[in-house]
Amino acid sequence: MHMAKLIPLPLVVNAGDLTPLTPGNRFCKYADDTYRIIPASNINSRTDEIDSIRTWASTNNLNLNLKKSVEIVFVDSSRRRQVQLPNPLDGIPRVSSIKILGVTYISHLSVSEHVSTVNGRCAQTIHALKILRSHGLCNEAIHHVYTSVIIGKLLYAVSAWWGFTSLQLTANACKHSYNVASVVACVPQKYLL
Repeated sequence: MHMAKLIPLPLVVNAGDLTPLTPGNRFCKYADDTYRIIPASNINSRTDEIDSIRTWASTNNLNLNLKKSVEIVFVDSSRRRQVQLPNPLDGIPRVSSIKILGVTYISHLSVSEHVSTVNGRCAQTIHALKILRSHGLCNEAIHHVYTSVIIGKLLYAVSAWWGFTSLQLTANACKHSYNVASVVACVPQKYLL
């Protein structure tokens, strides 16, 4: 069974002594967000881990805000029918997608929602470039906006999500953004797919 739990806990600023109770469970800490990763083999440790975090928070004069905490169960979509999901945790909502450092992951290990969102944002920027061009902004300035904004949006955290999407979806999204922008912004051929 391929399943893991990810529980973000936005409370940790100085959490060097916050460690998992159960071997195999992990913490990932990013700025003020903390993610507890529990593999399927340790699924029964969820409640104990949350209680441990509550105790740690209390000891460190902090409060675990369950309203900002969510649970997501990642399941291999090819095995979804064979997996019995555990009951949700009390007081922590279960979600089907989660945004981690600006990248949206879906519970069946897909980032199609993220790719669609990025493509939509690029389309909005391309529309803004059309308006700027119609108001007389030179091609060089439009090219600078394109390379700094659109290329940045397309490539942000690409190493984190690229492998979780189908090649066709990624290629279509990127090609669409590149090709539309090339028409609008007179982007040189070397930047196109």
